[in-house]
This record gives sequence, C-alpha cells and structure tokens, in this order.
Amino acid sequence: MANSYDVIVIGSGPGGYIAAIRAAQLGLKVAVVEREHLAGICSNWGCIPTKALLRSAEVLHLAEHAKNYGLTLEGKISPDLQAIVKRSRGIAERMNGGVAFLMKKNKVDIIWGEAKLTKPNEIVVAKTTKAIVQPQGPIPKNTLGEGTYTAKHIIVATGARPRALPGIEPDGKLIWTYFEAMKPEEMPKSLLVMGSGAIGIEFASFYRTMGVDVTVVELMSQVMPVEDAEISAFAKKQFDKQGMKIILDAKVTKVEKSASSVTAHVEKKDGSVEKITADRMISAVGVQGNIENLGLEALGVKTDRGCIVIDGYGKTNVPGVYAIGDVAGPPMLAHKAEHEAVICVEKIAGLPNVHPMDKLKIPGCTYCNPQVASVGLTEAKAKAEGRDIRVGRFPFVANGKAIALGEDQGLVKTIFDKKTGELLGAHLVGAEVTELIQGFVVAMNLETTEEDLMHTIFPHPTISETLKESVLDAYGRALNA
Repeated sequence: MANSYDVIVIGSGPGGYIAAIRAAQLGLKVAVVEREHLAGICSNWGCIPTKALLRSAEVLHLAEHAKNYGLTLEGKISPDLQAIVKRSRGIAERMNGGVAFLMKKNKVDIIWGEAKLTKPNEIVVAKTTKAIVQPQGPIPKNTLGEGTYTAKHIIVATGARPRALPGIEPDGKLIWTYFEAMKPEEMPKSLLVMGSGAIGIEFASFYRTMGVDVTVVELMSQVMPVEDAEISAFAKKQFDKQGMKIILDAKVTKVEKSASSVTAHVEKKDGSVEKITADRMISAVGVQGNIENLGLEALGVKTDRGCIVIDGYGKTNVPGVYAIGDVAGPPMLAHKAEHEAVICVEKIAGLPNVHPMDKLKIPGCTYCNPQVASVGLTEAKAKAEGRDIRVGRFPFVANGKAIALGEDQGLVKTIFDKKTGELLGAHLVGAEVTELIQGFVVAMNLETTEEDLMHTIFPHPTISETLKESVLDAYGRALNA
C-alpha cells in the first residue's frame, strides 16, 4: 500500500531525522511527518543559530581587545544587529535545506501536516496549523500531505517547547522566549534573564558581550545548577568580571509591564523583594515535552511530568509506539536525541548487541563565555553515592597554549574511583572546552582507567594537555602546576 510503511517518525528534529535516516539505511520503508520546518528546533531556533550569534559576540570581543594581541584596529567597532541576525537565520535555513537533501538522498518520504495516533500502527495527518517553512531550493519530490498512514512502528519525536510560569507568560514583545531572543528587532539597553540553565546563560552571555546591561535571576544556589559546584563558581566569577549581575537563591514572583519595559519583583532567600526594571526579559525556566494532541491518552501511552515514558530502547508501554528525544524526557539535548534515535531504530530492525542508553555518559555543553562542559558524576553526586574518590584539577593559567591564546581563565576537574581508577566524571570551564569534553566521553565509554589516561600522549602545545594534567593531579603527579 502506498500509505503503508515500516517506520513512521513524527517530527524531523535531531532525533526524528536521524531515526528516519538510520531506518532507511537498514532497508526499511520510512516516512517523516513534519508540521512546520525540517530539522526541528535545534537547527532552526536552537543549537545551531544560537552558536552563530555567540560566534559574532566572540569576534566582537576579540576585536575590542585587539590591543592585547599587539594589534591596532582603526575606527569604531560596533555590532550590526540586523547583519548578525541575518547571518544566524541564513545558517538556520542552510541546515533546514541540508535535512531536506538527506531525506531525498535516503528516500525518506516527507508528510507535511500534524499527526495523531489513532491506533498503535496508524496515524491520521491533518492540515498543519503552523506556517510551513519549506527548505531552500526545489521542494523535494517525496512529499505527501493529509491522510491516513500505517506503519509497523511509529516513533514520536515531537520535541519540546519553552516552559511558561503562570502570570509570567512570554508575550513575544516584552517577555521573550528563545524564539524572540534569537531575532530582536533592536538591541535592548537592559535585559533580565529568568533562569541560568544552558539557554538562559548563553543568551545572557551573548547580550552582555553586545553591551547590554544583563541581570540573571536563578532559583538555585548556583548558576548552571546541573554543573559541578566548583566549575559553576569559577564560571560565575568570570561572568561577574564581565559586568553581568547574577542573583542566586531568588525567584521572579511578579512582573509589571509598561509600554517599553518590564519590572520584575525578585524575591530573595531572606524574604526581601528587589524590583528590577529592564527593557526586555527572557523566560528561560526550562522546556516541556510536546505530548498534546497526539492521541497518546486514547492509546494509553504512559506519560510522566509532561514527557513520554520509555525504556532504554525508546519503547513505550504500547507495542508499536516509541518515543525519542526531548519528548521522552531529560536530558533534553540534541545529541542525546540523535543517539536515542539510532538505538531505537536498530532495536526495531533486530540488530544484535544494541546497547540501551546510558545517560551518565551523555556530555553536556554550554556555549557561554567561558564555555562549560561536563560528563558523568559531579563531585557532590559521587560523594552522595558513597564513592571513595580522588579529584584532580588543572588550571588554564598553567597551560602554554591557553596563555598564548589569551584564554588563561579555565579549569579542568576530574573525578576517579579511588579503588578501581574508574573515571566517574569530568568537568571543564574555559575556552573551547565543548570540543575537549569528548576526550573524556570516549574514555568513559571505553572504561578507561587513570593509568590509561596517564600513558596517553597529548600533543604540545594544546589546551588538551590540561585533561592529562588534571588526571595526573588526581594522583599527586601533575607536572606543570
């Protein structure tokens, strides 16, 4: 039957399109249902275009500090907001078109519309209520529309959306989500960011580098609450030096709006309330899974706290129905969605030796200035589990390459099991640590011990040498500090 498939994927974000490609590689007949734009939030409004904005901020920062590198730049250095946003949006469009090419290359059908599960092996696709963003270039020939479709396996990959707090809902004008923060019509003079997770602190970092007066309000006792406390404290000191105001152990309880500004009532730990007025406010208090209007309730698919409940292979409690990515729960990261997609599809295809997702080995990256990256247990969590640990630290100020780059503010922290030498966690802050963290991720997946890492030769001069020195420090053998 024309409308019958082996696998139908609902959603074409990082999880969805990777699931479709892997299924097609394994010889399955595949279709993807998309209601808005190929490549999902990550490529269109999240991971990729935000990094384009942050790159512009980084270049501006370097230009403003050219004298530190023995250079003189003549003329006023100032950001062109429209050009910065245009570059970011152009990159998003390029990613969108890239996914369309991959769908065509792998013979994956694209069904435009909104899908609803009517049976474990059937969906009905209705006309979308969203504005479809077609890929650049000719529309792929393998496109379909409204109708009823069947599949042996249906994978829900509908992603997530910004969470809104009652009474402080984003309005798109004065209170932004990441959508509006991505493409401001004009640069605000002041900005209040509610929440210091990855999304909040990245936007805080971008706007502060652009010269905006930025205040961050965080409910927890540290910025980037999921990170190791020592790394978080190090990063906060750098944010403070940049002129960012950070208020911890506090929450926004009320917001008053004027024609061109917002005044937030910020309640602190001691019960006092500070009123902070800013031109704009970003609500970055997390995201929630897109589980509504999918027919999950009628089928009896189990959900918990706004996400679909799955096992280590993406299976739900209903045979034939699977879920991956943000809609399947934290950590809500694009690379987690991609890996989850491969695991799910390979299990569906019956490949041998498919390993379930190990969330402890999923790296986390925050692209603020300085960058933060981590994998595994924090020191506090390792101790809470009763582990007897060794902790190593190595600062960037003792690394020749970091000094030469003018990026000597950073720290690498490693945590080992004292008895076995197992690497339990690694936590980094500093320049390009989002690129460095993968060394420790590979090490953890290979069950590398401290001795293996000590005998690994790292090239000189590189910032990566800080990784080995941190390991050496855990055993009292650091050579350069």
